[in-house]
Amino acid sequence: MAIYRILGIDPGTNYTGYGVLEVEGRTIRPVVLGDIDLHKIDNPYAKLRYIFDRVCQLVADYEPREVALESPFFGQNVQSMLKLGRAQGVAMAAALSRNKEVFEYAPSRVKQAITGTGGASKEQVSGIVMRSLGIKEPPRRLDATDGMAVALCHYYTTSSPIEAVLGAQRVKGLGGDKRAKKRGTQSWEQFLRENPEREVKK
Repeated sequence: MAIYRILGIDPGTNYTGYGVLEVEGRTIRPVVLGDIDLHKIDNPYAKLRYIFDRVCQLVADYEPREVALESPFFGQNVQSMLKLGRAQGVAMAAALSRNKEVFEYAPSRVKQAITGTGGASKEQVSGIVMRSLGIKEPPRRLDATDGMAVALCHYYTTSSPIEAVLGAQRVKGLGGDKRAKKRGTQSWEQFLRENPEREVKK
């Protein structure tokens, strides 16, 4: 049975969260989760270089088959969007430079995949990620579980049962070829009946 890994990344300019998920058949298990600490680096270009170097190192250390990234949130603060877009871009470039397939997910899709609602809080996402993967010790920062959530979102999206609900943008090769990937027929409601731990508790 083939075993492969997914590296999930939640890009940020102060902390970039990451998680590595190992997949063996229909069994998934966490390998590592953490964050890249950038808050003490004042030079914005030095931050980008550090993200690039650390993502390259994560790819080398854990050898994921695929890399999934959360795309920037489109808000009213243009400068924040620009900074997040740059952070995502260098993380993407690092993965592509190591010949890894890269997939992008909107923040609302990540939350939908993990909790069933696109408006879930970081705390709700973190709690369900930890319960789903049997993680006992909470990470230092929620950015780490955010990164693992992106990896989980990619796994759920590219394998049944919720592929009909979510889609991924795939970036293949350095040419930037993108395509939507949607499969499956099972509804979210049916998935929740079979996986009650994924439902957000009000």
